[in-house]
Amino acid sequence: MITVTQGGIYYCKGGRGNPVFFTEDSDPITIEKRVSNKAVVSLEPSWPLIFSGEKITVRCQISLGGSTEWEYEWSKPDSSTGLANNASINLNASVINSGSYRCMGKNKQELYSVTEWSDAITLTVSGQRPKSSISADSRVLPEGDTVTLTCSVTPSTPGWSYYWYRGKKTSEPLTMAEVVLHSDGQIGVSQEGDYWCRGGRGNPVYYTDYSDVISIKKTGESW
Repeated sequence: MITVTQGGIYYCKGGRGNPVFFTEDSDPITIEKRVSNKAVVSLEPSWPLIFSGEKITVRCQISLGGSTEWEYEWSKPDSSTGLANNASINLNASVINSGSYRCMGKNKQELYSVTEWSDAITLTVSGQRPKSSISADSRVLPEGDTVTLTCSVTPSTPGWSYYWYRGKKTSEPLTMAEVVLHSDGQIGVSQEGDYWCRGGRGNPVYYTDYSDVISIKKTGESW
């Protein structure tokens, strides 16, 4: 038995007699030296629920890495592991990407010097496309006043911006010059017409389905 302080590939063999008769070499065993640098895995964006088709980056960061060049080993939901020079995995998310991700770093300059595995982070991907819905505080537009429209996304998740349309769904989104912005997800409109909305987030933008139409009429007009 021996004690080793360096990482590397080790093997042994036995010998006896004079002259020495040697056994065959043992199978090799790899000893890795654990370094103090910590691996941390993160999601960008870090939304708790991702929808199929969104662009997601899984990133591995090594603390106090300095000028050290690292190679990265990943543990992914499909149970595969593998080395990569890149510190990130770019995904066009699908349901099969759901699961836990971990990473570790391997020092390129010092063979067999590695970090511990990072804590796992969980990616949850839904195959259901999110839906937008629109509502109004009134279907009748008072003279000289506005009607407040509200757009919301189901299931409720963070990160959404809202896009508003009047007339046809093929039209360009309304600009801030055409509406009064009350809050994120709420606008005031002063023109009658048919209105739609939808949510979008990320870069490139991932859109929800369009909402149903809601019709706003002026006071005194028949439906």
